[in-house]
Amino acid sequence: MSDLKNKHLIYLKGCLFLLSGITSVTLIILEKPTFKLVILLAVAIWCFCRLYYFAFYVIEHYVDREYRFAGLWDFVKYLIRRKS
Repeated sequence: MSDLKNKHLIYLKGCLFLLSGITSVTLIILEKPTFKLVILLAVAIWCFCRLYYFAFYVIEHYVDREYRFAGLWDFVKYLIRRKS
């Protein structure tokens, strides 16, 4: 499979991720509408976003300038290789 290069399709992909996330969070909150659940979802989403940023931007720019990522699985393999 080749990389996605069409700008319109890339924006569409981003919009679909956003729509899927909003739909999922909305359905979870409608299932059990409590303030605690809303806060926990917000914290979990924020933490996963920061982890994604850390895995790619921080590692690539501040820890290992030779590291180039292609996805989260590659980051896991990178961590395993560094330990051995």
